[in-house]
Amino acid sequence: MKKLEYSITINASPERVWEIITGKETYGQWTSVFAEGSSAETDWKKGSKAIFLDGKGHGMVSEIVESIPGKFLSIRHLGEVKDGVEDTTTYQGEEWGDALENYELEQVNGKTVWVVTLDMNDDYIDFMNRTWPAALEKVKELSEEAK
Repeated sequence: MKKLEYSITINASPERVWEIITGKETYGQWTSVFAEGSSAETDWKKGSKAIFLDGKGHGMVSEIVESIPGKFLSIRHLGEVKDGVEDTTTYQGEEWGDALENYELEQVNGKTVWVVTLDMNDDYIDFMNRTWPAALEKVKELSEEAK
């Protein structure tokens, strides 16, 4: 497992960026760079279950470890969803360990710095290095649009 980090500065408040990241309508827009038709089934609250799907019944089953709106979100990936069936055994063992995906939002000079850190299996590093920068740009674009 490697720890990856991505960041972007967005001309919007941390609360606005949070709304875009977690919004029912906007989540699928910015995550479409990972998989078209992406969705999240969760309330984004600490301790809640989260199902992240790709539109074809595949994805991840996860847990919201920490959720401080406008500031910090931590997601622990527990396993996979295949054809709509959850399997929390797929991420056990050394290959995945305690796979966390963390979002940190900080207000700096009237803008928001969004830092994403994630623990990633070697097989997916190239994919993440291609897609995360595009996802960050999409959140920036959506956040900076007039409401």
